[in-house]
Amino acid sequence: MNDYAVSVVVPTCGRPELLNRCIEALCRQTLAPARYEIIIVDDRPHRQTADIVTQWRDSSAAPSLRYLPNHGQHGPAAARNLGWRSAQSSIIAFTDDDTVPAPQWLENALAALTPDAGAACGRIEMPLSGTPTDYERDAKQLETAEFVTANCLCRKSVLQKLGGFDERFRLAWREDSDLYFRLLEMGVTVVHAPRALVVHPVRPAPWGVSISQQKKILFDALLYKKHPRLYRQRIRGRARWDYYGIVAMLIATPLGLAAGYAPLALGAAAGWLFMTGRFCIKRLRGTSKSFSHVGEMIVTSALIPPCALYWRMVGAVRFRVPFT
Repeated sequence: MNDYAVSVVVPTCGRPELLNRCIEALCRQTLAPARYEIIIVDDRPHRQTADIVTQWRDSSAAPSLRYLPNHGQHGPAAARNLGWRSAQSSIIAFTDDDTVPAPQWLENALAALTPDAGAACGRIEMPLSGTPTDYERDAKQLETAEFVTANCLCRKSVLQKLGGFDERFRLAWREDSDLYFRLLEMGVTVVHAPRALVVHPVRPAPWGVSISQQKKILFDALLYKKHPRLYRQRIRGRARWDYYGIVAMLIATPLGLAAGYAPLALGAAAGWLFMTGRFCIKRLRGTSKSFSHVGEMIVTSALIPPCALYWRMVGAVRFRVPFT
């Protein structure tokens, strides 16, 4: 091991402008540059990303900075594994390419990592201006998460015992929860570092983004398979029976018509309309009432339940787990 106090691992994938902002914040740390290194793992190797790292590496004020191409686009879990295994410090700090670590982030995080602790999790801030959209409000929940890879420290020896991140989590979803649950199950002390701040601006999202986000649910199935008790305690205590009810009504409507049972079809359609409307109103409560956002909520509230159940079933089949 080198004399570095900490190695910072940052996975990135085709977001050079955001990465540049993150590296700038990392180079402004109050921790002396000679005491830490930065490892950029590119999950979509690109010349522009490599050039940004080279420009910062040539800066006289920058700490040691390395660029590692992760050929194959294996996802953030695999990228982080490549990063920490290449690290020269016994302590690994993780953040994301779209974050802005506060100047004292590393200094405060290291101070919080007591000798008996194997990991630490810092504080996330996601500033919003004005009334949020449903997407922004959902994203802001990251501030209250128990353990996130956008702001955490782990001893390298602990990561080695755990085998690092589970690379079956191919998207940026639940891989940090899985690591946290394995830390807890192994009896590792995880401390909180509220003074270790990372700002995580909410990125702009396209209209209807909540539909594409439903694909992440298949990795809930994997997390549930690995940690059923902790999943029910800390992620979701019960199944989304409202989704099942909405989809059941949706299916019953054409079936009733096909079978010639008009009252059944009418009742199912009314039930679907009522449950979907209630779901939409719940999502709109406390969020933007702009024409575009209201329209988005109406359309996506109708599509989310069937999409969510589809990906739930895909996850249950792929990972061979009864996941409801």
